[in-house]
Amino acid sequence: MEKSLPPITVSSLDLERIEELLEMASFRRLPGIDALQGELDRAAVVDPEEVPPDLVTMNSTVVVLDEDLNSQSELTLVYPNSAQQANPVSVLAPVGSALLGLSVGQSIAWPVPSGRELHLRVLSVKNQPEASGLYYR
Repeated sequence: MEKSLPPITVSSLDLERIEELLEMASFRRLPGIDALQGELDRAAVVDPEEVPPDLVTMNSTVVVLDEDLNSQSELTLVYPNSAQQANPVSVLAPVGSALLGLSVGQSIAWPVPSGRELHLRVLSVKNQPEASGLYYR
C-alpha cells in the first residue's frame, strides 16, 4: 500500500459488526483480512448519527473510478453473503476493504490477490443508510 493512506471514518456500529466477522473462524484466513483490520485500527470512529452523507459506510451504494483502467463502477458495500443488493461487494473482499470509510473525492491504492494495486477514487455516494436515517441497519 502507499505510504500515505487517506484518513477514513467508520461508524461505531459498522466497526462492531465487522470486528465480529473478523473473529469468526470461517473468515480469519481470508487474504486481505489483516489489511482490513489495519484499516479499522486507524479509522476515526463516530456514532452512526454523526456519519457525514459523503462517507462510504456498510450498505452504501457508491460510484467509484478505477484510476488505472479509467472505468467507473457502481457498487454496494455489503456484509458477506448479502446478495440482495445490486452489484454487491463484500467488505471482506479487497475492493470492499479499500472502500470502507472513504469520502467522496478520496482515493486509495490497495493490493489485490492478483499482485497488482487497485487505485480507486470515490466519485459519489448514491445511497447511504445513515443519510436516510437508517442508523442501525
